[in-house]
Amino acid sequence: MTHDTKILLDGLLFPEGPRWHDDKLWFSDMQGLHVMTVDLAGRSEKIVKVKNSPSGLGWLPDGRLLVVSMIDRRLLRLDPIGLVEIADLRKLASFHCNDMVVDKLGRAYIGNFGFNLSANAPLAPAEIVLVTPDGASRVVAEELYFPNGTVITPDDRTLIVAETWGNCLTAFDVESDGSLKNRRTWAKLNDVHPDGICLDSQGAIWLAAPYPGEVIRVQEGGNITHRFNVTTRPYACMLGGPERRTLFVCTAGSSNPDEVLAKANGKIEIVEVEVPGAGRP
Repeated sequence: MTHDTKILLDGLLFPEGPRWHDDKLWFSDMQGLHVMTVDLAGRSEKIVKVKNSPSGLGWLPDGRLLVVSMIDRRLLRLDPIGLVEIADLRKLASFHCNDMVVDKLGRAYIGNFGFNLSANAPLAPAEIVLVTPDGASRVVAEELYFPNGTVITPDDRTLIVAETWGNCLTAFDVESDGSLKNRRTWAKLNDVHPDGICLDSQGAIWLAAPYPGEVIRVQEGGNITHRFNVTTRPYACMLGGPERRTLFVCTAGSSNPDEVLAKANGKIEIVEVEVPGAGRP
């Protein structure tokens, strides 16, 4: 298969949740059980081990790292002494927790699977849970079909989430207390299953779509302006680099844990784009 990207880092298991921070790409190797970084020269580092699979990443205003621990449904914070629990979400999240976006106040919006995907359980809706820096947590959106990658616009007034099994991007107004209101469809995507997403300064969204296996730039309303091929399947993307014009893509051959462990073909791939990134993450 031809691809439009360059490989920055390979030999990973299943990279996800990419974030550009402090001149490096931070990401979770979910099956490798580590939060990692890689710089533009391809030098990588393991930051911290998360035994129940790390996923979404973000930072508090004071610079401390937040990490979603998927399988035990917890939000963790990396302190000098190591990882500490901020919130236990088992009573709020229907199934394994997943991606996350953290706003400028340190409020974390966390999605979850909603159902046991690996066991081929019936499709079921899920929630977005809001966790404030003091650990208080509550459901702020429901009836979402696999809420996944999430962004917040530069004015902090709109949150957009990818519904992977809803084949759409869904927008909400963000209230002053962090509540989500005025739900609406931002873009209907038909046969595209969006996973991780990021926002650019023209208000368009880049999305990693493992099905059909492309990275796609879409405008509000659903108009697709760009498509990139990658080496296998893309699961998340992030605009970073010195001018935020480098599109980093997390790829892997499969999301099946057994295949992931056997092949270790996860990669970070890059391609330069014209419009820089904006908003959060």
